[in-house]
Amino acid sequence: MKEIGNVVVVGGCGHVGLPFGMVLADHGMSVVLLDVDKAKVASINQGQMPFLENGAEVLLPKLIGKSLSATTDPECLRIADVVISVIGTPVDEHLNPTVSALYRSLDDLIEYVPDGALLVLRSTLYPGVTRLILDRIEERKREIHVAFCPERIAEGRAIEELTSLPQIISAFEPVALAKARQVFSRIAPSIIELDPLEAELAKLFTNSWRYLNFAASNQFYMLAESYGLDFYRIYNAVTQEYPRMRSFARAGFAAGPCLLKDTLQLSAFSSNNFFLGHAAMLVNEGLPNFILTQLRAQGLAKSTVAILGMAFKGDSDDNRSSLSYKLKKLLQVEARTVLCTDPFISDPRFVSVEEAVEKSDVIILGAPHSAYRGLTFPASKKVVDVWGFWRQK
Repeated sequence: MKEIGNVVVVGGCGHVGLPFGMVLADHGMSVVLLDVDKAKVASINQGQMPFLENGAEVLLPKLIGKSLSATTDPECLRIADVVISVIGTPVDEHLNPTVSALYRSLDDLIEYVPDGALLVLRSTLYPGVTRLILDRIEERKREIHVAFCPERIAEGRAIEELTSLPQIISAFEPVALAKARQVFSRIAPSIIELDPLEAELAKLFTNSWRYLNFAASNQFYMLAESYGLDFYRIYNAVTQEYPRMRSFARAGFAAGPCLLKDTLQLSAFSSNNFFLGHAAMLVNEGLPNFILTQLRAQGLAKSTVAILGMAFKGDSDDNRSSLSYKLKKLLQVEARTVLCTDPFISDPRFVSVEEAVEKSDVIILGAPHSAYRGLTFPASKKVVDVWGFWRQK
């Protein structure tokens, strides 16, 4: 089999594509990042990361202009041995999966990709879409091999996890599977082979499981707090030196671009019979409402409220689907003033953390950024720390 040389990552300047492209380039492949975002392409070609990713600030300058480059020109696809698409299937305004953007993107790509190349579908796909994409290619009389190899990394830790976690690969054809194995064996410690439908569900199961796990903790948090009890006294008691509770997550906002979306896709695939998923959505999406209800009884209308951290998780600059913004909107209806701050997100409406703390009556931790670890607050201020962040040893 021909040695893999040239790789193009489509959507390569984003949170999934860029770290993956860097890792491949660092393991002996020639990688081009293809993206429509001209600003990100320019930034990357100058060796500057467009977002936070552990280890990337050091690795990118070593690779750019050598084994790694970025472009907006699809002509780079014509010499590709492997094309990796990180475009997935989002949900629409009716909370149903939609494949139209994916199909449009792939139809455009196919015009450039040479026969014999491998197309790797990397992002979440609605179950069955890998088969439909292969059919779409075959209908056009093209000999492009197709594999579905889902990413399972945590945003911000991709470079580390791509080389330390096993990789799932799948394909309908032996040649496509062999080519995928050749690519991922270069970086992953082990390979797990599944059928495409199994791999599509594996990706959805992974994110839905995390969403369900967070929902259980958030439900327990609301139960305890509703009775005036300290959730983390109970949490610490049941997890201390007790192995069977290791999977008990801490409470907090379960948000971001993947967990809710993939739970919704699994719900649609189950003909809306995924009752655990439905319950998890109500719990996790309802946590900001619960916080509002708890504060309402304490004179919220006369209070200035500060939200510390607007990213969807700690030490991230990604605010996609962040529940801190949902909380902000709810509070703006009932509180006197709402102040927002985040050390990683630039927004002219935000204030400094010092101003937020000084001017507020109520302080809510939206995202547990490590920069907030050493903060102390006057006893006169109400502090809402759903994460138990300031309670951790």
